[in-house]
Amino acid sequence: MTHKISLSAFGNATSLFLAISFSLCVVFDLIFPEHAMYEVWLKLLPGFEWISWQSFFLGLVESYAYGWFIALIWIPLYNYFGSKSK
Repeated sequence: MTHKISLSAFGNATSLFLAISFSLCVVFDLIFPEHAMYEVWLKLLPGFEWISWQSFFLGLVESYAYGWFIALIWIPLYNYFGSKSK
């Protein structure tokens, strides 16, 4: 019995998870600047700067894109190896 994961469902779920996590981290950084994590975002998200609306939306789009990047690699691998094992 094989169970394939939907690329579309996983891609959107992972992308939304990362975009929501990014948004929550930005809010956390604004509320608690002494514990800010924005320096990590500077390294992970090309073009991201702290903080402007343009930069926030760029980070949001890039976070969403990273979710699809993960899905496009992980789902075919999972479905392939899941179909091989019985």
